[in-house]
Amino acid sequence: MESKKNIHVVGAVITLNGKILCAQRGFEKALPGLWEFPGGKIEQGETPQSALQREIQEEMHCEIEIGEQVEHTVYEYDFGIVHLTTFYCRLVKGTPVLTEHIAINWLAPAELEQLEWAPADIPAIEKLARNSEQLPY
Repeated sequence: MESKKNIHVVGAVITLNGKILCAQRGFEKALPGLWEFPGGKIEQGETPQSALQREIQEEMHCEIEIGEQVEHTVYEYDFGIVHLTTFYCRLVKGTPVLTEHIAINWLAPAELEQLEWAPADIPAIEKLARNSEQLPY
């Protein structure tokens, strides 16, 4: 029995005017068409925060300021074990551009559960829906 690969990733819960940025994965990727918080893998030598800033810069051509951690989830997919840490983020420069994703949507916390999310993102979604009045930005 081979052991699964551990994949450490970060996700940005970008909030603006009481809404949260949701991003839909492309159909050629793993977890096709599912919604997620934008972000990506933590590279060797990076902190979760520096990885998140780099990923959002690369994927969405934006700069963010990173706040408190929202959630940490470990989820076993068929391709590996994903360790996802999500952080509240504030846009400081730019408007999100679609490079990696096929759609983005700004939703209020109570509306998040309408979308079909990647399983690792769901604990953060549930937490955000419960604490909707506590969005920091």
